[in-house]
Amino acid sequence: MQTDTLTATGRLVRASATVVVFALLTAGTLWGTDDHFPFGPFSMYAGVNGPNDPAPDTRVEGVDANGRTLVLNEHNAGVRRAEVEGLEAAYVDDPGRLELIADSYARMNPDAPPIVRVTVIVRLHEIRNSSLTGRWHDETRAEWERP
Repeated sequence: MQTDTLTATGRLVRASATVVVFALLTAGTLWGTDDHFPFGPFSMYAGVNGPNDPAPDTRVEGVDANGRTLVLNEHNAGVRRAEVEGLEAAYVDDPGRLELIADSYARMNPDAPPIVRVTVIVRLHEIRNSSLTGRWHDETRAEWERP
């Protein structure tokens, strides 16, 4: 005959697991960063734009030695958009840091022409009454060029 009652050990294990997960979530919320997933604060979702504020869309573009422009991302340069957005102020303060993205591209694409310029661009999509208008403009936030 099977019962649906947990043993004392089973209840202790479940209660302990609940306490541990709650403690990790609390610590992650108070002191963690997005890198502490799944126990971090998820601050990437914490902000909201106003109903008439532009919606930013960040990208990193590279220009290779042949003059070809390409979008640099996690697949070809190992850099995610969220990382770039999180470090945007650092790139603005020191555009030389963008050389690391060009170097990462070279490591991931050894047969490709080298990247000679890296630019962080934010496309600001115009919003009116919480709806896209179809208009946008690009702002260059940081740029590095190989000497």
